[in-house]
Parts: sequence; C-alpha cells; structure tokens
Amino acid sequence: MSFADLGLSDELLRAVEESGYTEPTPIQAQAIPPVLMMKDLIGIAQTGTGKTASFVLPMIDILAHGRTRARMPRSLILEPTRELAAQVAENFEKYGKYHKLNMALLIGGVNMSDQIAALEKGVDVLIATPGRLMDLFGRGKIMLNGCSLLVIDEADRMLDMGFIPDIEEICTKLPAQRQTLLFSATMPAPIKKLADKFLTNPKQIEVSRPASKNLAIEQRLVETSSRGKRETLRELLRADDMTTAIIFSNRKTMVRELAKSLEQSGFKAGQIHGDMEQSERLRELDRFKAGEINILVASDVAARGLDIKGVSHVFNFDVPWHADDYVHRIGRTGRGGATGKAFTLVTPEDAEAVEAIEKLTGGAIERVGKGAPVESSDEPAEAAPRRGARKPRGGSREEKPRAEAVEPAREPRPAREPRQDREPRPDREPRAEREARPAREPRPPREAPAPRDSQRDDRQPRRDADRDGRRRRDEFADDGPDDGWNGPLPSFLEVSLGTR
Repeated sequence: MSFADLGLSDELLRAVEESGYTEPTPIQAQAIPPVLMMKDLIGIAQTGTGKTASFVLPMIDILAHGRTRARMPRSLILEPTRELAAQVAENFEKYGKYHKLNMALLIGGVNMSDQIAALEKGVDVLIATPGRLMDLFGRGKIMLNGCSLLVIDEADRMLDMGFIPDIEEICTKLPAQRQTLLFSATMPAPIKKLADKFLTNPKQIEVSRPASKNLAIEQRLVETSSRGKRETLRELLRADDMTTAIIFSNRKTMVRELAKSLEQSGFKAGQIHGDMEQSERLRELDRFKAGEINILVASDVAARGLDIKGVSHVFNFDVPWHADDYVHRIGRTGRGGATGKAFTLVTPEDAEAVEAIEKLTGGAIERVGKGAPVESSDEPAEAAPRRGARKPRGGSREEKPRAEAVEPAREPRPAREPRQDREPRPDREPRAEREARPAREPRPPREAPAPRDSQRDDRQPRRDADRDGRRRRDEFADDGPDDGWNGPLPSFLEVSLGTR
C-alpha cells in the first residue's frame, strides 16, 4: 500500500514523497481513511510508529478549504510538552508547504505577545500545551467556539502530568459537533473514561498490544551497583556501534551532574531538562540533530514523542518510576523502521520497578553480566586501617617475628605489708549549753494620732516658712547679666594721684 491509496491530495503526496517516505506505517494506513471521513478515532500504538503523521496528513487536506477568523482557530492539537508541540509544528511545516495554512504555536517559556499577534491574524491549526491555552483563554485572547477538529496527543502522558482536568474543561468550551482524535501509547482506565465522555462512536485502532515490546529495539538490563553506575555507563558508551545516544535520568539534578561528568571524560554531551529555558532546550536539541554533540542527557521531558533520526542507543541511567515511561524512553530509538538498542542500568534496589516493566511489556528482558567492579568499602583492618587510628611513633615499621616480639616475663611484685590498725578517735567533748537570752523590754505604746485640725495648724507655719525662704532666695536671684562689680565702692579707689 502507498500513500496514494489513502485518498490524500496530490499536493500532500508530493510533500510526503519529498520527505523521503513511500509507504505508510500500519497506524497511518489504518487511521488516515477514517479521519478523512470525519469520524472520531482512538489510536493506540507504540511511540515511534508514525502516530504524528497519521493525524497531521489528513488534517492538512481537511483544512485546505475554508477561511480563518481572528482569535477563532479552526482546529486544536493538544500536546503534553513544549518539545512535542514544536515537533508537531515542524511536521505541519514540512507536509503542508504546498498548502496555504496558518499555524500558531502556544507554549510556555516564550513571549506571549507574539502568540497573541498570531491569533489576531487568524489560524487554521493551533498547537498548544494545556497550561498556556488556559492562560490565554482566561485573558480573553482566544475563543474556541469555532474549532471543529480536536486532537489529544499522548493522552497517557497528559494523565501523568495532571492535565486531564484541564482537557476536560477545554472540551466543554468546544462546539458539541466536532471531530475528536485521541492518540496514546497506553490506554489506562482514566483515558478510557475520557474517551467515553468526549468522543462519539469512535473507531478504535490498535496497531499492537498496548505497551508491548518493540521488536526493532534490542533491550538489555545491565546489572551494576549504585556506586558503579557511571563507570558502567562510560564503558557502554565506548562501544564501537554507538553513534548517537540519549541517556535518561529520573532527576534533573542528576541530568546536570551526569552531563558534566561525561564532558570531563571526553564525551560530546549535552543536556535537556525542565529547569532550562525553552530557548536553551531547543538550542540543545538543534546541536544534537546537527551532530555537534552525539550524547544527550535528558529527563522525561524528552521521553515522549521526540522524533530525532539516527539515535542508535538509549540508556536508562535510572530505572523509570513509572513502567509506562520505559516504553516511551526506549521509543526514541528504532524509529521509522530502523533498529536500535536500549540498555537499562539496574541495581538490587530496582527489582520492584523492573518487575513492573516486565509485567507491562509482557515478557522478561534479557540481563547481561555484572557492571564495572567497585572497590568495596568493607575491607579488613589490616588492608585499610580505621580512620582516625593512631600511627606508631617513628613511622610505619614492618611487623617483627612473633618470637622477637615476645616480651620477657615480669618479676612478681612483693606482697604488701598488712596495714596497721588505726587508733580509735577520742570522743568529742559535749558542747556547753548556751546562756539564755534576756527577755526583751516591751515596746512603749504608740501615741494616738492628733486630730485633723491640729495637723492643719502644724502645716500652716511650714507654709509660712516656705514663703520666707522663697523671698530670701529671690533677693539673691540673678536679675541681669554680669557686667562687673556692682557692690559698694572701696574707699581706696576714691583716692586720686596728683599729676606733675
């Protein structure tokens, strides 16, 4: 079967052929015809099987006829991450280059004013993350009552990121008469409930059993220890068939540390995680695609839907916390009919997580030998002396033979003489009795208080005395500046000396 058998337009077939594709993948062959017939669809397939093109190609032909209106997009595609939204936008640009379709990308981490300006012009295709879309809708910058086609991509990832309530709210603001497409690698119960609520008589397509093994990917579990993980990873990266690789870690801090450690070891490594700005993340992806670096250390932000050609290896430095993430991580290799290898470093503490992964994929994963040996910290005391132990004086000396080390027997100590009995202490003399204190004389009775009238008579002389004292003080008060002697003139100053 070829793409021409699917009912696509000549302009679209031309763009597909120029992209290097001749035959559709199973998910594309089964999904494109019902989408062109305007039916609701549920597509369940592994990542890397061409799910994106299975809805992008028919959407281009459907939206080829019609006109746009300001702030009212004609179609909406919801993606869980910025990187996946940008990748879908690249697909529209690649396959829709012979169609005059306006497209807008609403993602966080970029200037909102440019996005609002694009909405004002009118868009045929709006690709958005739920957070930024709800933000602009709350500001009154977008209206969804003109959207006739909704695509929910990576629905299980939406569930993991907590976007299901936002998606339900978005669906209530869309027209009731619309076409809805839902794509996912797995189909947990909440996603099934969402599909039953918002899809009308959908056609369900399962290319393979959900989360089953991808036969194009060679999977291995590499047993190692927590302390030997980095050395084991470096040995695996030095393999001859390793050309490009993506290394996944559960924590953003470990992504930074691991990328720095690989750079110090001489590898061309970059990093991508959620704490980076959107421009920095896109720059690292461009460097990886251009071949400037051949190793990309990433968190799960890059595990879903990123379509990077030529990735030969995927390494799980940490076993993913959720079994579904394992399927999406290893799906970064073996894409588009190619083959790839996926190695997961496991420690004894990861037994429960590995069991969940094998249960989800439906089979045991082959284990390879132990990783790089790591020096044990539990060494005998002779090989590694205890930290803080005192060293012998004079430096370290070789042990002497036991015969020389035996010390001569010590002479027995002479027996001690028995102690002499102490003389008994003399009895203390009894203390003399104290003389009796003489009886105290009784206190004289207090005089009765004088009547108030007499007290007033006593107070009057005191007030008079105070007034006399004030008069005396007023006589000596300072009545002006001190300009010199102002007392009686001495008599010797009156004597005048005659002049000759």
